[in-house]
Amino acid sequence: MNADAKYREIVREIALDHYGYVTTREATQAGVPAVELPKLAARGGLENVAYGLYRVPDIPPTAYDQFAEALLRVGEGAYLHGESTLALFGLADVNPRRIKVAVRRRARPTLPPFVEMTRVTNEERTTFYEGLRAQPVVDAILECRGRIGTERLLDAARQARGEGLLTTTEWQQVKKGVRP
Repeated sequence: MNADAKYREIVREIALDHYGYVTTREATQAGVPAVELPKLAARGGLENVAYGLYRVPDIPPTAYDQFAEALLRVGEGAYLHGESTLALFGLADVNPRRIKVAVRRRARPTLPPFVEMTRVTNEERTTFYEGLRAQPVVDAILECRGRIGTERLLDAARQARGEGLLTTTEWQQVKKGVRP
């Protein structure tokens, strides 16, 4: 196997775990020299999405691709926030035009119009859903008070509880925090 095929295989393996995306950092950590990624892109084996971010074009798309791309564009420590966490599960009938991504550190990436970055100063909890770092559903529901109607938030909480996304304690916390 020549070096090009070997690098392509390594990059593909990484991308399979990340909704088709691979960063230069991940590739170099796996042994692919950074200079090889633009070469693979020039030969059609990768698409250059943004600086340091590539996509393997033949990996089938999923409903989570745009969320993954938004997180990767913002960078390390980024997580889905508020309505975007709810949208991940189809809760509260939210379909935001922009994916809200939060970071704790200062960041100044160039972002496309579909990504909205928010800097948070407090230590919010995060978790992983479908391999994507996100605000826990309970916190996202409470975060959306005042932006999404009370009944929609309570419906979202009922749905989340039914899908196992909220514990009994979290369900009680939402019922107290989101009063009609």
